[in-house]
Amino acid sequence: MSGRPNPVQWVVYAYGGTLPADKREWVRNDLTGRTATLRHLFRAQFCFTPLYLVMFFAFDGEVWIRGLMVLLAVLLALIFSAAYMDQNRVLRLRKHDLGHSPLTQRQQIRADREKVRYEAVYAERRA
Repeated sequence: MSGRPNPVQWVVYAYGGTLPADKREWVRNDLTGRTATLRHLFRAQFCFTPLYLVMFFAFDGEVWIRGLMVLLAVLLALIFSAAYMDQNRVLRLRKHDLGHSPLTQRQQIRADREKVRYEAVYAERRA
């Protein structure tokens, strides 16, 4: 059975678990596909949701103050998850035996084009 993981598998995956081998192409697309950045940020926010709920309901005070506290936590989590996106991507790719490049598919295509162009320009100089 291939394709998308079921909800339980996705939650395990979101928290750093490894999916079965038949989900490798889904994992590759999740980590390097067109929407990889948005998926990463959503996955990170999903993992922080229990913390946000605790922060909101465990503290006394006006609702708007608790809401702003959670908003600050959301913004900090977004900043840190964006900052460590490449490292997280490499770790997940390695866990699923899919390589170790932090580049998305679009970035890899661009890098391959640049390499071909570079080699064409400098091939004459090397000869």
